[in-house]
Amino acid sequence: MDIFAVMDKKSYTFDEIKLKMANYCTYQDRCHQEVENKMRGFTLIPEAKDEILLFLMREGFLNEERFTRSYIRGKFNLKKWGRNKIRQHLKFKGVPEKLINSSMDEIDERDYRRIAAELLEKTLEKNSALQAYQQKSKSISYLLSRGYEYDLLLELYGELSKNP
Repeated sequence: MDIFAVMDKKSYTFDEIKLKMANYCTYQDRCHQEVENKMRGFTLIPEAKDEILLFLMREGFLNEERFTRSYIRGKFNLKKWGRNKIRQHLKFKGVPEKLINSSMDEIDERDYRRIAAELLEKTLEKNSALQAYQQKSKSISYLLSRGYEYDLLLELYGELSKNP
């Protein structure tokens, strides 16, 4: 028998779990779904889970709008994701569409266009050995996968091709 196969599952009191969940939310902003998934690791009755969620919201540890705005800023500023990819990931995390829409103002339109143009220019240069239509196709496909809108990419491509 493998010695690592058997592990004792430590039991926690309600207050210890509440503190662990507060620390989990303090480390970085979390959405409700992430917190609920984390709580599944503990043996809790539904009423206890609800009480912990209420505590976290009441004390400011869990705030869906703050999480959404922080997530949007981070994914755009650090990973250079487009709105579509950010929106898709937030939906996957169970964030309501209305909240996503109202929080998208975290992305400045001028910055968004500038970053998209820079990324498009870089990918066009990277694909410069290809024929023009392949270069355009691969570059736009790449930026679509990063979450940028097709119409915006076509517009930016037109501007870039006018100013070589």
